[in-house]
Amino acid sequence: MHVTTEASRRTVYAWAFYDWANSAFATTVMAGFFPLFFKEYWNSGVADTVSTFRLGLANSMASLVVVLCAPLLGAIADHLDRRKGFLLLFAALGVVMTGALHFVAAGDWQLAALCYGLAILGFSGGNLFYDALLLSVARPAQLDRVSALGFALGYLGGGLLFAFNVLMVLYPDWFGLPDKATAVRVSFLSVALWWAVFSVPLFLLVPEARAAEAVRARVAITRGLAQLRRTLREIGRLPHTFLFLLAYWLYIDGVDTIVRMAVDYGLSLGFPSNSLIVALLITQFVGFPAAIAFGRLGDRIGARAGILTALAVYVVVTAWGAFMSAVWEFYLLAVVIGLVQGGVQSLSRSLYARLIPPGRSAEFFGFYNMLGKFAAVLGPALMGWVGVLSGSPRIGILSVLVLFVAGAALLLRVDVTRAMHDAARQP
Repeated sequence: MHVTTEASRRTVYAWAFYDWANSAFATTVMAGFFPLFFKEYWNSGVADTVSTFRLGLANSMASLVVVLCAPLLGAIADHLDRRKGFLLLFAALGVVMTGALHFVAAGDWQLAALCYGLAILGFSGGNLFYDALLLSVARPAQLDRVSALGFALGYLGGGLLFAFNVLMVLYPDWFGLPDKATAVRVSFLSVALWWAVFSVPLFLLVPEARAAEAVRARVAITRGLAQLRRTLREIGRLPHTFLFLLAYWLYIDGVDTIVRMAVDYGLSLGFPSNSLIVALLITQFVGFPAAIAFGRLGDRIGARAGILTALAVYVVVTAWGAFMSAVWEFYLLAVVIGLVQGGVQSLSRSLYARLIPPGRSAEFFGFYNMLGKFAAVLGPALMGWVGVLSGSPRIGILSVLVLFVAGAALLLRVDVTRAMHDAARQP
């Protein structure tokens, strides 16, 4: 990736490597082993519906805390100019709680759920301040490429460790481990170590501007609350920024629904679980170069046009998925999703960074991440509800098309130039 003198290569890569660091949690823990281990190890002998409810509760509670706290935390961080400090706090929470999963005894689902929920809080809360630091490492002309680099390294780093962890679980004797359960527990430790080590460059090398006036924490909280109230009013005065946020909430819900429900959908079609794991790995590794390519595409045609291109691909993938009948089709769709998944995420982040008032990135990214936490709530419910009513999972997956189409329709109405002008005029 070419980085101009406006942002040093070292600083950009130090920032992007945090994505490499924490994506191991998203792949190995969230998408990979925790759901299976939670059901088979910590909820052994419990009805599937009960263990599923417990896992859903842990996810929901952690997400709810982030949703409620993100905008206020962002506003406080802006006043304290301590985005890196807040990031360190949340990253440390995620690392410690992920490592703690290794020590949770079989059957102790309450402690497992607590550790997992706190790890999600650390992961999601840290991303708020990580995203806000994008404006500290890249000038406006670089936002698409730098944001894409972060997602690309995330796909590569998360995919590499996940592949290693899958080998450990499939062939534990190769690594001197007695069984698969031990291999899964060791994988949690490996994620914690990976996350901690590769976060160090950001904290050492990424600069953060300091406010001219020193502000005490109590004053920052008071100002943060006042700023939060002002932000709620100002979002109404930034109609195109608001319209983008609404579009983002709809289409990213569709994206996350495909990510989280694809394996379940594949199982419902009778595809082997091993094939589905391989497909997940394929998506990760295809996503690495594709995210970088989408950053360049954003430079050429604009971030909004790049997002719309990705959403058109998702429409085709979702429609095709409703009618597929062979495993090779699932593999092919995994490749296609890998081509656009990182692109739609990275270009959304870089486009939003252009549409917010300067100097208030953490506060406004608080709202952005809040909407992200609501994602994959509407989609899975819609997919499940339609599937139950119709009696067909194929019709259920088709319902997700509504989110992509509605999100794209709203995004088409966003005037990026007008939104940037309005944001620049805000105090």
